[in-house]
Amino acid sequence: MSDSGSPRVTRLLPDAVHRAVKPGTAVVRLQTTHERRGVLDGAWWPRSRDIAAELPVLIAALTEYLGPITRVGLDATAWDALPTRLVVDDRVVRIDSFPVGDDTVLVTRGDQDHFSLLVIPPHATPEAARAAMAEAVRADNVTRAAQILIDTGTGSTT
Repeated sequence: MSDSGSPRVTRLLPDAVHRAVKPGTAVVRLQTTHERRGVLDGAWWPRSRDIAAELPVLIAALTEYLGPITRVGLDATAWDALPTRLVVDDRVVRIDSFPVGDDTVLVTRGDQDHFSLLVIPPHATPEAARAAMAEAVRADNVTRAAQILIDTGTGSTT
């Protein structure tokens, strides 16, 4: 029986990941592709808008898989007291304020490797956060962060 006429079923995230997703979780697509079509490389669900408390945990987790993180770009209006730098695991990470919106964080590894992560609002439900993360890590995703949040019912991040 051929399934060529069947609608494409998007596999969201593995069951183990679904059970583990909670505030404080970051999901990053580590698989490289020859052609970068997606607009996002992953997603992050911080517990709060306290960047000094949230960002070191994200940076430590990303460093484990991506290598040293040198810069992070955030929208200053979306976070409480955005510093210009943080020291994480004895490394200085520069914090840049960009008008990227409260739904995106830009992470730089080395001098030129950039990763764009969807920011799930701290108040999101687990179901909405899982759906948004799954969409963000799809290699063929072309939907912008703000629209993913709308589509998955996570609402505004402020």
